[in-house]
Amino acid sequence: MSFGRSRVRWRRHALKDRGQAALITLVVAATTTMATLAAIAELGSSGVDRAQAQTAADAAALGGVNGGFAQAASLAGDNGAVLVEFSRLGDDVFVVVRVGDHTAAARASFGPGAATP
Repeated sequence: MSFGRSRVRWRRHALKDRGQAALITLVVAATTTMATLAAIAELGSSGVDRAQAQTAADAAALGGVNGGFAQAASLAGDNGAVLVEFSRLGDDVFVVVRVGDHTAAARASFGPGAATP
C-alpha cells in the first residue's frame, strides 16, 4: 500500500508545480524580447548618429568654402557635431566632423560651375 500513497503524494507535488514551466517560459521570453529591443534601439541610434555626422560634414564643408574655419565650426556645431579637421587647399575645403562615435568627411570647392565669393 505504500506504493499507492507515494503515487498520491507525487501527484499532489506535480499539481503544485504545474504553473512553474509557464512562468519560467514567460520570464525567458520577456528577457529575450527586452534584449532584442535594446539591440534594435542601439542600431537605430547608431544609424541616426552616422546620418547626422554626414549632414554636419556637408554643411561644414560648404560653409568653410565661404566663411573659412569659423563658419565650418559653427555649422558643424549647429548640426550637433564637433569639427575635428579643417583644411583648405586653393578652392577646395576638406572637413572631418564627429557625432558620438561616428566621424564623417566632406569636401566642397569653388569648382567649375560654382559661384565665387
